[in-house]
Formats: sequence, C-alpha cells, structure tokens
Amino acid sequence: MTIGALIVGDEILSGKRADKHLPHVIATLGRRGLALAWARYEGDDRGRLTATLRSTFASGDLVFCFGGVGATPDDHTRQAAAAALDVPLVRHAEAMAALEAEFGTATYPHRALMAEFPEGSRVIPNPVNRVASFSIHDHHFFPGFPEMAWPMLDWVLATHYPDLQRPPMVERALVVRDAGESQLLPLMSENVARFPRVKLFSLPTFLPDGGRRLELGVRGERADVDGAFEHLVAGVQASGFPWQELPAVA
Repeated sequence: MTIGALIVGDEILSGKRADKHLPHVIATLGRRGLALAWARYEGDDRGRLTATLRSTFASGDLVFCFGGVGATPDDHTRQAAAAALDVPLVRHAEAMAALEAEFGTATYPHRALMAEFPEGSRVIPNPVNRVASFSIHDHHFFPGFPEMAWPMLDWVLATHYPDLQRPPMVERALVVRDAGESQLLPLMSENVARFPRVKLFSLPTFLPDGGRRLELGVRGERADVDGAFEHLVAGVQASGFPWQELPAVA
C-alpha cells in the first residue's frame, strides 16, 4: 500500500510547536520494513483540509492523520473528513459509551462533541483518557498529543494491518570526493534503469575548503540493494574519483 502522513495544526506551521509525529511514524513503519510515500502539513483551515482529504480519500492510500480532532472552534479535522466524503457527522455509540464510562454526566454537553465522527467510522480507542478517535476507509485520525496518538497508531497497525510488513530495508552508500552530480548523472540514470526495485539517492555537500562531497547510495531490500550498490561502485571507480564506502544502514 502507498502510505502517507498528514499533520494538522496552525501551531506547527507557525513554529509554536515542533512536529514530533513525522519522525515517529517513519520509525514505526521502518520497524515493519515500510516507508512513507508522502507527508503533508496543513493548518487549521477547514476548506483546505477538506480539499486535501478529498484527494487522499480518492487516492486509496493508507493515511495517518494527526491533530485537529478536538471540539474547540479551531479543530476542523472531523468536520473536514465528513465533508470530503459527503457524509454527515454522527454521534458514535461506542465512543459515547467510553466517554460516559470515564466522565459520567460531565460528558455533556461539550465532551460529547468529540464522539461525533463521519458516518461509517470505526473507533480507535484512546488508552490515556478514553476519548476515542476514528478510522474511515484506510484513513486513521489521531489526536495531536503524542502520548495519546502514538499508542493509538500502534493499535491501528496491530488491529487492522497485522500482515502489512516487508523484509527489512537496508541502505548502502558511498562518499565520492571532488565529483559533482552532473559528472555521475549517466551512472545514476543507468542504475535507476537497471535496478527499478531500489531507491537511489544523491546528497551533495559543498565543503568549507571549496571541495565537494557526494553521498551516493541505494535503499531497498537486501537482495536488490547489493547488486545496485556494486554497480555504483564500479561506475565511480571507472570515473576515477576517490570514494569511500559508508557503514550499511538498516
């Protein structure tokens, strides 16, 4: 499946808070041999968020969305998800039962709003305060608080995607000195064509002394990576540039 992450909140875009969700999702998926295909940040703008979700629902991607699921006026994610699917917000019985068990009569009138999800949603239980969130299709919506969102993400993966795993990804790379990307472009193009199952990357750096450093490598499953890396090494050697292999990364 193609996997994406959507992080919502004006506080992220303004710099008031630093996003912690993206690196956590990357690490969590990495333990399953998976990787994000895309990530996006959106502010607390219902129109923009609706348009974004309409696009991601149509894509069929597996999407993890963080933030904006509360009941304050600046939270728009629940409403935007419903609008993107052209369904109403409805009060979810299971989410309401969890709220009433935790808060009793104090559930009403305001906390009950957080149990209103797009029609057809499934509950994601919240182990911290029992204020559930929701899944619909292959989109899963979490609070912005990491201490709640991250165990909820683990629950979603274990419950709905227990078999969504791949062999561990590995990365092999070398550092090439005194070479520009343009000088190795034919080699890189040939590598991509010959080894389509791996991802090639090229990371140039300009050094303080005026020299150049190029980190060139490939990432994928071990069976595919080794051959692609050996091809890069042979090409760099034939070009005459000094190089050094970096430690492999899993």
